[in-house]
Amino acid sequence: MTEAQIIKTLLDFIASDSASDEQFNALALKIFDYQFQNNRPYQLFCRQREQTPRTTKNWKDIPAVPINGYKDLCLSCCDPKSVERTFLTSGTTKDGLRGQCRHPTLSVYDASMIAAFRQYFMEEHDRLRMGILFPTEQAMPNSSLAHYLALALKEFGSEDSRYLLSNDGIDWKELFTELEQVEQSGEPYALLGASFSFVHVMDEMARIGKSVSLPAGSRILDTGGFKGQSRKLELDDFYESLSSRFGVLRENCINMYGMTELSTQFYDSGNASCPSTKSGPNWVRSQIVNPLTGAEIQKGERGVLVHHDLAHFNCVSSILTEDAGVEVDDGFILLGRAEGVEARGCSMAVDEFLKVAKG
Repeated sequence: MTEAQIIKTLLDFIASDSASDEQFNALALKIFDYQFQNNRPYQLFCRQREQTPRTTKNWKDIPAVPINGYKDLCLSCCDPKSVERTFLTSGTTKDGLRGQCRHPTLSVYDASMIAAFRQYFMEEHDRLRMGILFPTEQAMPNSSLAHYLALALKEFGSEDSRYLLSNDGIDWKELFTELEQVEQSGEPYALLGASFSFVHVMDEMARIGKSVSLPAGSRILDTGGFKGQSRKLELDDFYESLSSRFGVLRENCINMYGMTELSTQFYDSGNASCPSTKSGPNWVRSQIVNPLTGAEIQKGERGVLVHHDLAHFNCVSSILTEDAGVEVDDGFILLGRAEGVEARGCSMAVDEFLKVAKG
């Protein structure tokens, strides 16, 4: 299939209400063939694993690239100079380089985000007044999260939606005026941002003894967790604080789990209890594996997450993360960063991939 055919097929697939395992598998194999033919480092890795489009019959057997492989190699099926947007990963190599995920068109990424956000966050609402606790896309043009939140505001925010964080940080007076206006309006509100942005806001609210009671039906979306931050909160404490400071039910405090190396996000159905179960739309599948062998681990046992995201068609769809998890009936439970044997397994997988793919 050509790039244009892949894009059209994906947009139709995303627009469909559901997809069977057979339909997902068929498209996954077509995209694997496309990536194998056009992504040279990935092809070398797949050959080393003795998995080619000719021999691979199931999406679970498609080789997963360790997430850190993006920091050392150009993983792109198209000419890197021709892309519409390049998103940079948050982590860096020893040389200070950041991984790059190239998108020849944002049409697939955008369709993926919009459809999943509508399904998992908006519920019965077409639009909501929104406040964004993150910099604008103009301020951070290479941030996938900045683009994600800009899309949320554009596609689902009412006319009075706005950013609440500028290049100079948070204007506390402006933020609290906004929240008080929303509180008095009686209309449901959505507050979205990075997890640690909420920590800063709640710390300031605690300092001045402030809390608000957002109208019934209001929702909060946080993402990113506390990786690399000087302060870490236990999940239960974090969501209890969100609920009490903003007057939003914990079941309406939604966490989005995503990464630059994917074009699709995962969501939970609220955090009335923690840890919550994450799931994604019909164009992404996840496995829990042993990072040393790549073998799938039985449901209920701890391993490392592999995501197979069809929407991430230009790079590599199958990604071995460094996140530990457990498969459950409705999705997976995220257990944080891999540690101990799991972490060593992830590091060995990176070493193997780089050795082969640099060929």
